[in-house]
Amino acid sequence: LAVVRTGSVTGAADELIVTQPSVSAAVTALAREVGTTLLERDGRGVRPTPAGAAFAPFAADVIGLLEKGRRAAQEAAAHGARVLRIAAVTTAAESFVPGLMREFSTLHDDVSLTLSVANRVRVLDMVLEHEADVAFGGRPPRDDRIEAHAFAPNAMVLITAPGDPLADGSPVAPSALADCRWLLRETGSGTRVANEQFLLTSGLDVPTLTVGSNGAIKQAARAGLGVSFVSRDAVAAELDAGLLAAIPVDPGPPPRQWHVMRSRVGPPRAVLEDFVAFVRETAAARAAGRSG
Repeated sequence: LAVVRTGSVTGAADELIVTQPSVSAAVTALAREVGTTLLERDGRGVRPTPAGAAFAPFAADVIGLLEKGRRAAQEAAAHGARVLRIAAVTTAAESFVPGLMREFSTLHDDVSLTLSVANRVRVLDMVLEHEADVAFGGRPPRDDRIEAHAFAPNAMVLITAPGDPLADGSPVAPSALADCRWLLRETGSGTRVANEQFLLTSGLDVPTLTVGSNGAIKQAARAGLGVSFVSRDAVAAELDAGLLAAIPVDPGPPPRQWHVMRSRVGPPRAVLEDFVAFVRETAAARAAGRSG
């Protein structure tokens, strides 16, 4: 797994703090045990063969489940605190996830929570590799190893600088945005994918500027450098304060949902079941309150 992650025996040896020959010997022994070659040369590095690529997810499950099993045993023996590792895409982590964590901690003060923040691709990898117990994101993957539950709407809004003539409250057609520069997140971001899909389906060929974070997107839009679709959850405060403006677009991106996700692989943990149920029940209660 370290060789696959780093793309070289040298990188794997550095990561694992062992010698290169020991890594090579371990890979050779594993290939012999599996019965086929798992790695092949790729320039100065190595890459998984088709067999290696098929085997890697199972290896990740084995390693991840052993660690989860160790923690479950310690929790059952009361030798260790109950720990829940949460991962969230940047937008979720910068908006509603901390509030959910605080509310859950109030109800379960014996549970220690951790939060890792990354883009969509990395967050999904953390769930699949058992580095995170539960994750928050937008569009779930088409992967049977991940169980995803939609729990709240994730409305997208096109942000721009205050005073933009297009932000006068009247809906505009996508063609009216043909002269706008588009602000995009980094590759691997779900927000970037949503923007790119909108541009593609709308037939817009516009200049783009890649900006590396939600905060930078908001500051760039505020400065008049361009426009971008972002989650309303991420910019509600700035819109209310008049620091950003919104351009209503018709038709806009398709409706999106926030999802809470976990791995289907391995036995369930009570604390994880409690947290997922809490998220879904809390969201349902809030939705009922708004409709009432």
